This record gives sequence, structure tokens and C-alpha cells, in this order.
Amino acid sequence: MTLLEMSASYRDSAAAIHGRIIELRELERAQSDPGEASRLRRRISELTPIWREARELAALTAHYYDRSFYRYGNYTF
Repeated sequence: MTLLEMSASYRDSAAAIHGRIIELRELERAQSDPGEASRLRRRISELTPIWREARELAALTAHYYDRSFYRYGNYTF
């Protein structure tokens, strides 16, 4: 698997995760039970960093060999 293929995979994963976050936000807004709304908010807060990381890794793997690309500090040594 090449880095460009990995990038597409990360991008697809990020899109799926973001779609799920949107669904959970809609469910949270429609929820009348405070306990269930709290559970949905917790799940959203768990998915958000995973979504951010997938987006960052998609950009990093897509532009890994570009000299002008600013690499994220989290993924450099």
C-alpha cells in the first residue's frame, strides 16, 4: 500500500467518523432523557479526537514527500 492509498483510506475513515458525529449530535438534540443525552455527548467527545487524527494523517500521508508541506508536530521526531 502506498502513502497515497493510505491517505485515501484515512480520508474515507475521517468522513465516516464525521458522519457518525453528525448523527450523534442530531440524536442528542432530539433526546429528552438527560442520561441518554449525556451518554451521546460522551461518545461525541470520544470520536472527535479520532476524527481529527484521521484528517491529519490523511493530509500527512498525502503530502509526505512534498518539501513545502508543513508537517504536524505530533507526527515528527
